[in-house]
Amino acid sequence: MAGRAATSSAKWAREFLFRRVSSNPLGATRNCSSVPGASSAPKVPHFSKKGRILTGATIGLAIAGGAYVSTADEATFCGWLFNATKVVNPFFALLDAEFAHKLAVSAAARGWVPREKRPDPAILGLEVWGRKFSNPIGLAAGFDKNAEATEGLLGMGFGFVEVGSVTPVPQEGNPKPRIFRLSQEGAIINRCGFNSEGIVVVAKRLGAQHGKRMLAETSGTSSSPSDDVKPGGKSGPGILGVNLGKNKTSEDAAADYVQGVHNLSQYADYLVINVSSPNTAGLRMLQGRKQLKDLVKKVQAARDEMQWGDEGPPPLLVKIAPDLSRGELEDIAAVALALHLDGLIISNTTVSRPDPVSNNPVATEAGGLSGKPLFPLSTNMLRDMYTLTRGKIPLIGCGGVSSGEDAYKKIRAGATLVQLYTGFAYGGPALIPQIKEELVRCLERDGFKSIHEAIGADHR
Repeated sequence: MAGRAATSSAKWAREFLFRRVSSNPLGATRNCSSVPGASSAPKVPHFSKKGRILTGATIGLAIAGGAYVSTADEATFCGWLFNATKVVNPFFALLDAEFAHKLAVSAAARGWVPREKRPDPAILGLEVWGRKFSNPIGLAAGFDKNAEATEGLLGMGFGFVEVGSVTPVPQEGNPKPRIFRLSQEGAIINRCGFNSEGIVVVAKRLGAQHGKRMLAETSGTSSSPSDDVKPGGKSGPGILGVNLGKNKTSEDAAADYVQGVHNLSQYADYLVINVSSPNTAGLRMLQGRKQLKDLVKKVQAARDEMQWGDEGPPPLLVKIAPDLSRGELEDIAAVALALHLDGLIISNTTVSRPDPVSNNPVATEAGGLSGKPLFPLSTNMLRDMYTLTRGKIPLIGCGGVSSGEDAYKKIRAGATLVQLYTGFAYGGPALIPQIKEELVRCLERDGFKSIHEAIGADHR
C-alpha cells in the first residue's frame, strides 16, 4: 500500500512540474474566454512572482510527501496531505483575491489537491430526495462557477458540490476589483454579478463528466457494483447541484431559468433557482410572493415536461437572501409549501454590515457580505424558516460556517444539509475533514446516532 502511494506521489509531482512548465511557456498569459464552444479545459491564470513562490512551496510538499509516505499507510498519508495544505494556504492570502480564487479552481480541476481516501463515518450519512449523501457538508455555489473542478472538489471529501450560478448567455459580470477580503473578521465582500461562461460551455463540461462516469460503470471500472451501496449521484461519488441564474440584461427572468433547466438538469442531482444575489439589479424582487410563485411554477413545468427515468426529475430548490422581513419569509414559506418545493437554501450573502465588519474600512465596498459575521443572521433566518415550513421541507444552511460546531448549530436550527464557501476560502482543504471530525464529536456528545436525529433539535 505504501509503495503504491509513494509511486502515486512521485507521479503527481512529475505531472505537476510538466504541466506547470508547459501551461505557461515564457510566462505567457492565458486569457479567459466566454465564447460558447470554447475549450472546456479550465483556464490557468498567469503566475506572478507570488504565484511562483506558491508553486515552489507546493512542489516542496510533494517531494516531502513522497519521502514521508514510504513509511505510512494510505489513510495516514491522506491525513498528512490535508494537513500539509495548511502550509500552502497562507500563500494565497498574498495574492489578489480573484486571482487566488482562479488559482484554487485550476488546482482542483487538475487534481493538484488532496483526495480523501478515508470513508466518512456512518453517523454522517443521510438520504435526502432519494439521494444518498456520505456526509452533509457541501460547497456552496460561487466557488466553481463554470463546473471546471467538480471531480477534484468532490474528491476532497465534500458530501455535495453546487456549481454556478450559470447564466444562459456568457457574461463578464461586474467590473474588477469585485472581491474584497476582510481577513480579521473571516469575511469576504463580493460584487461579481453572475460572471459566467454560459450554459453551452457548462453543459459541455458536465456532459463530459457524466459520460466518463457512465463509461466507467459500463466497463466495470467503477469501484462500487451498486448505487445502493455507495453514496453518489450523476457525476460519480458525491452529489452535484446546479445553481441557475439570469442574465443581467434579460427582460424575462423565467425564460432564463427555464433555459437552464432544459440544458443542465439532466446532469444535476438537484437544481437551484438563485433569486437572491444582491449583485444583479432587480433580482431580489423575484422573492416577492406573486413573483416567486409564478417563477417556480414555470420552472417546475419546464422540468416536469422533460423525459425522466425511474429516478424522476432532479429536486428543485430556491436560494433566498438573509435580508428579508418576517412577512417576506412567511410569503416564501407559503409558496414553498403550496407548490411542494423540494427545498430552500438559507441564505445568500447580506447587504448589511453587522459588527464587527462595520468598523472595517473595506465595509464601504458595495456587494454581498459572506463569512463569519453572516452566521447569526443566516442561522436565525434558518430557524424561523424551519418553524414556518413546520419541518416539512429540507433546508440547506449556508452562511458563516467555519467549524464542525457551526455546522452542528445549523443542523440543530433546522438544516438537513450545510454549505460553506468563505470558510473554505480561508481554511483550505484541511477544513473539510476537520469539520466532519468536529461534527461527529458534537453528535456523539449530545447522544445523537445520526444526522437525521439532530435536524431541528432546537425546536423540540
